Amino acid sequence: MRMLLQITIPHEPFNTAARDGTAGAKIGRILEATKPQAVYFTEQNGHRGAVVIVDIPDPSKIPATVEPWFVTFNADVQIRIAMTPEDLKKSGLDEMGKKWSS
Repeated sequence: MRMLLQITIPHEPFNTAARDGTAGAKIGRILEATKPQAVYFTEQNGHRGAVVIVDIPDPSKIPATVEPWFVTFNADVQIRIAMTPEDLKKSGLDEMGKKWSS
């Protein structure tokens, strides 16, 4: 299942990692382990952040995907299911609309 992670990284411990030169390696380790489909680094409410798209085949894999952010950077992670237009077409949305509108 495709998931969109919105990650907010607090200033600490990231500032310390940036100062000692380990921030890039730590992010690299997380990305290598989680193998995202896409990653965009951005500001999140005045903090460093990222938007990450991952494919999680089973809900039991969610902890392995988000724990590295929690443990490494004390980050906050919001998880959302993300559908492509093709996924939405397969959902039967039109039939549900008809069923529930009467």
